Amino acid sequence: SDQIILLNAKSVESVLVNSTAAIVAEFYASWCGHCVAFSPVYKTLARDIKEWKPAVDLAAVDCAAMETRQVCLDYGVKGYPTIKFFHAYSKDGSRGLPLKDFPRDVRRLRHRIIDQLEKHPEQWPPACPPLEPISQAEVDAFFQTNSVEHLALIFEDDKSYIGREVTLDLLQFENIAVRRVLSTQKELVTRLGVTDFPSCYLYYSGGNFTRLQVNMEARTFYSYALQRLPGVVRAGIPRPGRAHLLWTVLTFPRWHRSRVYMADLESTLDYSLRVELASSGAFRGDAPAVAEAFTTVFPKYFPGRPMVMNLLQSLNTWLQDQSGDEISYEELKKRLDSTAQTPNAALPEGARWVACQGSQPHLRRFPCGVWTLFHVSYRPSKKRRRRSPGSFQGPDPQEVLSAMRSYVRHFFGCRPCAQHFEEMAEESLSELSTLSAAVLWLWSRHNRVNNRLAGDLSEDPNFPKIQWPPPEMCPTCHSLRENGEHRWNQDQVLAFLVSYYSANNILTEEEEEEVQDEAAARREAEGGEEATAGEMTGKVSAPTTWAKHEMMGEGRPPFRRRPSIQAKRRQKRELGSRYSSEEAEWSRRRAWMSVLSIGFTRADVSLCVVLYFLSSVCLLAMYLFFKSRLKVRKAKIAL
Repeated sequence: SDQIILLNAKSVESVLVNSTAAIVAEFYASWCGHCVAFSPVYKTLARDIKEWKPAVDLAAVDCAAMETRQVCLDYGVKGYPTIKFFHAYSKDGSRGLPLKDFPRDVRRLRHRIIDQLEKHPEQWPPACPPLEPISQAEVDAFFQTNSVEHLALIFEDDKSYIGREVTLDLLQFENIAVRRVLSTQKELVTRLGVTDFPSCYLYYSGGNFTRLQVNMEARTFYSYALQRLPGVVRAGIPRPGRAHLLWTVLTFPRWHRSRVYMADLESTLDYSLRVELASSGAFRGDAPAVAEAFTTVFPKYFPGRPMVMNLLQSLNTWLQDQSGDEISYEELKKRLDSTAQTPNAALPEGARWVACQGSQPHLRRFPCGVWTLFHVSYRPSKKRRRRSPGSFQGPDPQEVLSAMRSYVRHFFGCRPCAQHFEEMAEESLSELSTLSAAVLWLWSRHNRVNNRLAGDLSEDPNFPKIQWPPPEMCPTCHSLRENGEHRWNQDQVLAFLVSYYSANNILTEEEEEEVQDEAAARREAEGGEEATAGEMTGKVSAPTTWAKHEMMGEGRPPFRRRPSIQAKRRQKRELGSRYSSEEAEWSRRRAWMSVLSIGFTRADVSLCVVLYFLSSVCLLAMYLFFKSRLKVRKAKIAL
């Protein structure tokens, strides 16, 4: 796992001795069956407490390796697996504290780690936040000595670990502090009117407070909600400046969080075919078969527009007809760009990102589009009905996954990303036999990647990597086990994924305009300019600190098209060979119109044009008036 430090003879001392973080180290032997069985638990623990850095780090040593045998002997390891805890600033010669009879589940391991953190023998390490309960006096004086905006108080029983877990979960985030309050602290409990344990309250300077609204009173929901409060950002990520905000306002499209956009899917296909495949120059070895499989799967399962489907089918037929050992990409590109050979076949050239647009040009975009394209390809067939709960019919799971895996392995430009995907595929891909299992496999691996990249430099600060779908998008997807741990309701997740990535939920360019017109009409009905201003300056919430509520789809039900709009959308359009250039030109014109309008409605723009015209007329009249006065004055002087 990327979250576990793999130690060898040279690195073990530098990690375990005098470290600013507490270190949990597993000493194992690769031949040990119990170690192999414990490995998934330890890796899950590493992902679960990833946000606890820099207070806690996880490490592992393979004692079966020749170079580390002496290391394991020096640290007194007599059996496998052995877990040892090293306090921050452990001295040279320290063998660590063995966690005797350590549990084999993530929850109890987490609690044992917290117990050891609280037993730090010397001065409290600066990398670790305070874990003891806060007193009323500390609450009263908190904002006098701290510059954060939010103080989250988690009220709980003495035996509960939720407050300490959430405190560590928020360690990497700025502008917020989390402290626990015990149910026995009657003064604070009475002051805030707390009746439920656990519960979380936000406390502000001046004594104002409010209860944090979550779906369930548990660690996962508290941490998710607190990390997305206004002004709460991950440490080390610079706040956006004026130039950044202007760029986002001018270039960011309005989009609904509950929809998938055809523009993102077509932009991904365009980049894949015109950039990723072009990087090889020529297809040799397995590459021709991979390209053929890639263009076979999408004509069968991708719910694209007819002209795009015709082009993909044409490319696939052409690839199947090639018999040589090598295929030049230039020949494929000619086929891709020449629409005259196949009527009504075109792929709009150039990218136009909507839901996959990043807050900066180098963020999100193509990687987001690839995941979306993969998810959409697993939609159930329209003609096939659901046979039983949790069971769907549609694409052959192995055919689609095999094409995805081969494409990523051969053509995906980010080679470390391709390697990680290949490692995940090797784990269990061959075991998938049903479409439902394949849909859930892709979803779970996508979430695993999100967990790995959270806090990475490639993460868009306005679109943090989260475990998806979040509670506000799918409340029924989340639940709690009897021990209070978060649990995914996979039947509900499956139903959500099938609905979210269905063909009916994909917006085409024409439908985007209808959605925007509908939103504009709704804003005017709600108060015109006042409503628009409210959207721009209203309460800010994640995943962006600047996006409008309309952009994120927050607080709004999924858009429902009127019957009249549906009828209009069913009209056929001419799809000739001119489409690609005309569509690209229209997209550019619309982009500039969006830049110039900066969120105004059509009525606002019309009013601006009228005012501009009247101002021009007034200026011209004033110019002519003063010019005539000047001529009269010169004539008088001449006399």
